[in-house]
Amino acid sequence: MTTDINSNLRTTGFPGPRIKPKVEKAALLKLPGLIAISLYMMLLAVFTTVRIVSGHAQLILLVFPVLFIAGALGMLLLLRWAWALTLAAVALSAGSFLWSFTTQHTAPALVQGLLSLVFFLYLVRGEVREKLH
Repeated sequence: MTTDINSNLRTTGFPGPRIKPKVEKAALLKLPGLIAISLYMMLLAVFTTVRIVSGHAQLILLVFPVLFIAGALGMLLLLRWAWALTLAAVALSAGSFLWSFTTQHTAPALVQGLLSLVFFLYLVRGEVREKLH
């Protein structure tokens, strides 16, 4: 435990050590879905990069893998901005994959769209938002 001598003087008016509470290190382990979503975002970044390098997508789309990786790493650190970034990415990818399924009728697009939708519904849960800082 760490002590801060000056903080007790400001709060109580009496000098002396004030004990700071321990930060809970296992908060991420209580939300295993965040780890799965981070892995999914990393996989999306890899697949998007491979599509760009192979010439199947435009070079401007290289912005998205950077955002996917930033969101994934931020989610592992339980940061609120990463939650918002990941939520937007999952929602847009769900829409994109489901649109691709309706136009091309490919089964992998349906699976990815439904998986993204499940991840979106997990991210909007109240207990997930409460754990982020």
